[in-house]
Amino acid sequence: MTVTPYRVLLVGAGNIARAVHLPAFLELPADFRVAGVVDTDPAAARSLAVDFSIPHHSTDLPASLGEVRPDLVVVASPPVAHREQVSAALRAGAWVWCEKPPALSLAEYDAMTAAEGEQGPYAPIVFQHRFGSGAEHARALIASGELGPPLVAHCQTTWYRDDAYYAVPWRGTWATEGAGPALGLGIHQIDLLLDLLGEWAEIRAMAGRLARDVETDDVTTATVRFASGALATVVNSALSPRQSSHLRIDLRDATIELDHLYGHGNDDWTYTPAPGVEAARAAAWTRPAEDVPSSHAAQLRSLLADMRAGRRPRASAGDGRRALELISAMYKSALTGRPVLAGEIAPGDPFYTALHGSVPGWAPEGSGR
Repeated sequence: MTVTPYRVLLVGAGNIARAVHLPAFLELPADFRVAGVVDTDPAAARSLAVDFSIPHHSTDLPASLGEVRPDLVVVASPPVAHREQVSAALRAGAWVWCEKPPALSLAEYDAMTAAEGEQGPYAPIVFQHRFGSGAEHARALIASGELGPPLVAHCQTTWYRDDAYYAVPWRGTWATEGAGPALGLGIHQIDLLLDLLGEWAEIRAMAGRLARDVETDDVTTATVRFASGALATVVNSALSPRQSSHLRIDLRDATIELDHLYGHGNDDWTYTPAPGVEAARAAAWTRPAEDVPSSHAAQLRSLLADMRAGRRPRASAGDGRRALELISAMYKSALTGRPVLAGEIAPGDPFYTALHGSVPGWAPEGSGR
């Protein structure tokens, strides 16, 4: 039986589309055909179309949705455009795969997902760090209870972004990037932490503008209490010369550690048994036989299976919202100086519509309550 490839429309012709998304689709030529590209810069759209033999290129998303009739729209544009573009694609009947951060606020995210249908189309977020074999293996072990309950965790995204990085006009501002490194850089590790440990209950945080000329912040730190009772620290920095992405979870019977930068494979995961744990038992925790690196391609294969089955994919709706809610609560705690509970940020809360919460000294002028 011949399966017709899904038609794909790329929205955003920047480096993430060229270097990451298109290679992932080219790995699955029988399943996907990239049929069009849209970008506000006509030269960028034309260049990508020529380089990858994409038949359609345009600056007009509504017209392209009608002409290309995509089954899947990949939104790889700056975050300020996500709400409008995702909603338009869903209303046109296409599934959407949206780059992080998914939106500038919980209000925008909820407006986007409101355009989903009960039976689809759906709009998962690009959270590829949870889709490698190492992450899948760790999640299964934690969920099984084999390692005992989680007790302590550390989630660290300490990267380096210089002044030239923030010279791009849409970076470093609340209106166009949404927030600082917690949202723009650390959201992947935060999503992985939540995928492994489940629901959180309370957060206390701090934020600072320490070295970059930005409107938002360049570092955030937080302590999180999970519903299980486990306690975690979360650090997000754009100021760290030795870059690292680090995740550590201490459970009753083992420590799980992940050290990488922008993606991980099985060799990046380490399991250390607690004293007294039998060697034979610890040996059963060894890495999976197949090594599937975390990547857009890994998540795309999972998304393909969901599209074929017509079921809601992981990292969509509430599952895709959790990291954004935690980050919103992180900023609310940091900017108000008080703890924030899960579920607290709802319509009517100033942090629901903007992560600066209209707090004086942080919010742009003219955005007061």
